[in-house]
Amino acid sequence: MAKRKLNKRQQWRIEKIQKERTERLNRKEKAVEAQAEAGELGPEQEGLVIAHYGQQLDIEALEGDDTGRVFRCFVRANIDNLVTGDRVVWRPGKSETGVIVARCERNNLLQRPDNFGALKPVAANIDHIILVIAPEPEPHDNLIDRYLVASESSDIPAVILLNKTDLITDQNRAQIDTLLGRYEALGYQVERTSATACAGQPAPEVESLVRDQTSVFVGQSGVGKSSIIQTLLPDELLRVGAVSESTGKGVHTTTTAKLFHLPGGGDLIDSPGIREFGLWHMTPQEVEYGFREIRPLIGLCKFRNCRHMGDPGCALDAAAEAGTVSRERLQSFHRILQDMAEQQARGLRIT
Repeated sequence: MAKRKLNKRQQWRIEKIQKERTERLNRKEKAVEAQAEAGELGPEQEGLVIAHYGQQLDIEALEGDDTGRVFRCFVRANIDNLVTGDRVVWRPGKSETGVIVARCERNNLLQRPDNFGALKPVAANIDHIILVIAPEPEPHDNLIDRYLVASESSDIPAVILLNKTDLITDQNRAQIDTLLGRYEALGYQVERTSATACAGQPAPEVESLVRDQTSVFVGQSGVGKSSIIQTLLPDELLRVGAVSESTGKGVHTTTTAKLFHLPGGGDLIDSPGIREFGLWHMTPQEVEYGFREIRPLIGLCKFRNCRHMGDPGCALDAAAEAGTVSRERLQSFHRILQDMAEQQARGLRIT
């Protein structure tokens, strides 16, 4: 797939930033080695990444006398792509600092592509993705399907949580019920809540979702992810975003992924606002797999090179005619494939 073309000044700037970053890493690595040689680092122990700040991470100690304490740690140059939720091996230093020396094996990893098509890790070792939607901004099935395809491809269960149920009216009720019913029919767990209506208290349905689980909340800006987290963690200072009255779009408020321990048990990862999961890094076959009702139809088309875009003998079209695949989901599937094809033709990355 073609990359975005850069002018000479952009290329020079990228090379300059990469060079400076490499130099900083080399200096840090030398400082770490000096500390180790001087005997200033403690023994290796296991820790949990609870926040990521560029080249530094907050690590919670999981063993020994320091269990539960948080240390601001540097990372050895040969370790990359650490994310919130990772378990690591680290060595404590002086004054609440430390050095990460290894990353433990992951159970899973949630990723999304950046504007240039490179996969960017979001969170690791999570039990389920909670996809938050709301009546405002208006939920669209194509956006929901993109999140679900990403979830299915990562083999991480997804739960759809409708927030702001207090905004349901006679005008939008039927549309929302139809939308949610479509996903319930596919076997997805769907829950409803209202962070505002709970007056700062956690809703029972939300508490049940996150109890004894490691959860990550995703969804477009303005749906109330931070408001829900604030009800679960009232003592944490979380900024709550407002929905722009002029555009109906949300305002990004979270700046870094962070892991919180819940009073009732379990962990919660609050990820940066994500408007849309781009899927251009996937192949059409991977997108097929991401639609769970389309997955059993793979390989059943009349022609092996079927594009599923109205081709003769297409098993997907036959399933839509029979009612086993909804027209709306098939239309969403077609739109994703069309967007991917257009982006490949233009060599662009659109978020």
